[in-house]
Amino acid sequence: MVSKISVVINTLNEEKNISRAILSVKGFADEIVVVDMESNDKTCEISEKLGAKIFTHKKTGYVEPARNFAISKATGDWVLILDADEEIPQTLAKKIKDIVKSPKADYFRIPRKNIIFGSWIEHTLWWPDYQIRLFRKGKVTWNELIHAVPITVGSGADIAAEEKYAILHHNYDFTEQYLERLNRYTSVQSNLLVKDGYNFAWTDLIRKPLKEFSNRYFAGEGYKDGVHGLVLSLLQAFSELTVYIKVWQKSGFKEEKAGILEVVSEMKKGEKELHFWQNDSLYKKTGNIKYRIRKKLKI
Repeated sequence: MVSKISVVINTLNEEKNISRAILSVKGFADEIVVVDMESNDKTCEISEKLGAKIFTHKKTGYVEPARNFAISKATGDWVLILDADEEIPQTLAKKIKDIVKSPKADYFRIPRKNIIFGSWIEHTLWWPDYQIRLFRKGKVTWNELIHAVPITVGSGADIAAEEKYAILHHNYDFTEQYLERLNRYTSVQSNLLVKDGYNFAWTDLIRKPLKEFSNRYFAGEGYKDGVHGLVLSLLQAFSELTVYIKVWQKSGFKEEKAGILEVVSEMKKGEKELHFWQNDSLYKKTGNIKYRIRKKLKI
């Protein structure tokens, strides 16, 4: 018996992207399900003309709460999750068809190639950006927390982290787009932190952004992505800063003891961590033993 593939796409005002996404899967999908969250543009009209089945879901602010509803509308044996700003290259399409014919696992993580500000981001923690997207129906469900890892049942496997097998993700085209999503996502993230019992600490205004920048630019080798890597590392650090400022806002902008001595002390701790990652990266880049020594000493 031949297994059928359902492609599931959640949408909200995606008239500029949806055609590209649907056309990239029409050659192998037995069914295309579009679950729209109250779009006020031509997303549904375009999707229907391209042969998709259309369902609606209330607007949630981010996609995770609508994922399980969308999956429930799929009738295929296998489900492929696709975002409206993504597309499946022919080489990956062939790979997916081969997997479904003779599957060796119940779900598969697929690498994702992120195009941000006109460039493929090969580092900065944006590659291979594995996502659980292909699975037997019933084997994967979504946690409703923003950017949460799906809940899986059974065995999993990875599709090789090669460009030809990667989902093509047209992530951010403009800084305005990035900042609009940042504002939306950080509001959700700050709400979740408060709900989970996090109490605001002013030191996190320094620690969290610095850690995010170091992880992406140094540990994640963002420097190899040039100005793109630098800008994205800074923007992600700013996103972390915004989350904790919004938590502070929820406390009524409560004042804490954060005088010049305390702030400088916290910054010095941050400098040590920054020096560690700077020297780690410089040692990897040059092989000069002095950076290895400085790394250990954090100087």
